[in-house]
Amino acid sequence: MNMKKCFLWWCLLAGWASAGMAQRPTTVCHEDGRVTFQYKNDHAKEVMVDVQFAGRNAMKRDAQTGLWTVTLGPAAPDLYPYCFVVDGVSVMNPECEAYFPNEGFKNSLLEIPSRQGSLPHDIKPVPHGTVEYVHYYSKSLGGTNNAIVYLPPSYNKEKQKKYPVFYLISGTTDTEEVYYKVGRVNYILDNLLAEGKAEEMIVVLPYGNPTKLLPQQPEGDGRPQTQFGNDVFSLDLVNDLMPYVEQHYRTINDADHRAIGGFSRGGNQGLSNGLRHLDKFSYLCSYSSFTSTDIPDVYDHATETNSKIHLFWLGVGTDDFLYGNARDYMELLDKKGIRSVKEYTHDKFGHTWMNAKYFLDKTLRLLFRPEAAEEAMKKGKPALAATGKEQQFTASVMARLFPRAVVSPEFGYDHITFRINAPTAKEVLFESEYGTKPMQKDADGVWSIRIEDHVTETFKYCFVVDGTQVADPSNMYLSPDKGFKYSVSNNPAAPYSLAAMGDIPHGRVSYDLNLQVAYYFPPVDDYSLLPIIRLIPGKDDTMESWFKVGGADAMADKLLAEGKTKPCVMLTGVFAEASFNNTKIYTLKASDYKTWAERRKALEQLLLSLK
Repeated sequence: MNMKKCFLWWCLLAGWASAGMAQRPTTVCHEDGRVTFQYKNDHAKEVMVDVQFAGRNAMKRDAQTGLWTVTLGPAAPDLYPYCFVVDGVSVMNPECEAYFPNEGFKNSLLEIPSRQGSLPHDIKPVPHGTVEYVHYYSKSLGGTNNAIVYLPPSYNKEKQKKYPVFYLISGTTDTEEVYYKVGRVNYILDNLLAEGKAEEMIVVLPYGNPTKLLPQQPEGDGRPQTQFGNDVFSLDLVNDLMPYVEQHYRTINDADHRAIGGFSRGGNQGLSNGLRHLDKFSYLCSYSSFTSTDIPDVYDHATETNSKIHLFWLGVGTDDFLYGNARDYMELLDKKGIRSVKEYTHDKFGHTWMNAKYFLDKTLRLLFRPEAAEEAMKKGKPALAATGKEQQFTASVMARLFPRAVVSPEFGYDHITFRINAPTAKEVLFESEYGTKPMQKDADGVWSIRIEDHVTETFKYCFVVDGTQVADPSNMYLSPDKGFKYSVSNNPAAPYSLAAMGDIPHGRVSYDLNLQVAYYFPPVDDYSLLPIIRLIPGKDDTMESWFKVGGADAMADKLLAEGKTKPCVMLTGVFAEASFNNTKIYTLKASDYKTWAERRKALEQLLLSLK
């Protein structure tokens, strides 16, 4: 790849707004740490706000302004998930651009700013790394899987340098985006690198629940798995994702330069795979988690196990519902003579991403620094003594936390069924790019509709519950809009669905966090003189929309694999007009087309014309 020419392109790009998350004035943060929540809804009879630092609280409606309001706190500066509960149905703040990516619940994100950039995840004026979205064919999964890759600021400048790799896994029901958009691993590491407090590294964010990507999911009750080792995730990690990363990025491929860890279920997955593969990983991190106590040849061979591990780091909040299990695991390590570092918190609301970010900051300072890691290990203290009052994570707790979900959307051969549980609603409508239709309620209070039109298209939709727009609570695919976030119907049978592409080469979508521009690079080595397609977002779109809803990268990958187009670079955002060394530039404006189907058709025709 001709990185010099790519760098010239980057220099010509005109930046967008600040890299920070947009928090519109409907949520006001006061200097004393209190927060005023405001929500406009003329249809609602009762509205509450549910925010992590204060729980669920009633809001009052001002008859003159029509705004539902409540002031809560004070709360410490941090990043908090929240939602509004409108007549019993949870909805995101339609005026907030930042959201929590998740398979199930739909929350917005509130940022209570710190003073003078005192938080590890603050967005500071320092060099920022690049975040890349990648697709790869997983033989273990039998389909295409997803991951996100963070590259440090020096990666595209020091072209011969190789880097250690940290595999960092999100928690139960989280997507691969959560350690990026909520955990802010990229900004935490950017800040530490700028201060010389961490080693440069590549961070890989896998998707922790890849079976959900299968067209036909395994039989089960829909609740999260708790056993790891020979599961699909573990097999994919070692046999598919790691080889992909090592083939496509400049990595140092030995145990001394690999780390693995995660939050909640991701911590279980990280420890399980790390301990089962100590020939591959020597830095192990668990954030609010624990793992199996019967991994062969690990716990009963302390001397050998200790010799292979540079850092064994475990953190948990004493108010976490997993604290009892995590403490017991720490105690087991002590009894077996296996060294570890233990960190406890008491003030971050238990099993939360406030804890996950705090623990991440602590461990990034130690990864791939053998002397610092050894010093931390020497200072490791015994597990806290048991009190007999610790909550244990049992099957009944799991059933309460993760009840069986309503299936929506459910794809049939020639139809799609959409559902939402809203037992007290009087009317629920299905709203999409193609119009609005009424839904029907069953005896259990679940509303549904069977759609037989446009079933092979990828389109935006939502439910309208007694006049309130609601994203599909059961669909993890959201349209990254500036305002209200619509759900996205990603039919596996769609023409450019990743699920049906098979084993083909994929390009990558890269987000430049300095310039706030997204670009697609095809799976070729040399990008010089390739044609460029400018993809201009629509009024309510973001720089992600052409890829996450439009599927521009998937379309280019498939047509290129079929020999129907030639490689090209696609950019979203605004950049200065220039000759680009006589490179041909094409432009597509989303605003010229009514639906995403029409936009995709226009892009398809353009890509075919390149041949």
